[in-house]
Amino acid sequence: MRANILKRKLALRVKRKRRVRADISGTVARPRISLFKSNRYLYAQAIDDVTGVTLASVDGKKLGFNSSKAAATEVAKAFADTLKAKNLTQVVYDRNGYLYHGVVAAFADGLRANGIVL
Repeated sequence: MRANILKRKLALRVKRKRRVRADISGTVARPRISLFKSNRYLYAQAIDDVTGVTLASVDGKKLGFNSSKAAATEVAKAFADTLKAKNLTQVVYDRNGYLYHGVVAAFADGLRANGIVL
């Protein structure tokens, strides 16, 4: 029974992801920030969808942060510094099918607090 519940949750997230991605696309000037969260860590990347290239990325595991709200803010700060180094200040935020609360919202707020326009 537990496996069925996990499959259903994943199917619902993929459904939300497809619905959101139908409207969101990144360019070189305004890349798409794609967020992935596991139970332990948080990952994000800036993607140019026109050419299909990853412009910048951040790995919470390598930085030593877990997947909590406080850690999401710190990961967002590190990612904002990476984006600023590449002269990217305006981005499109892709929550990747996750609901906008908790860690996902904390990451977005951390980006905004560090000068990235979503």
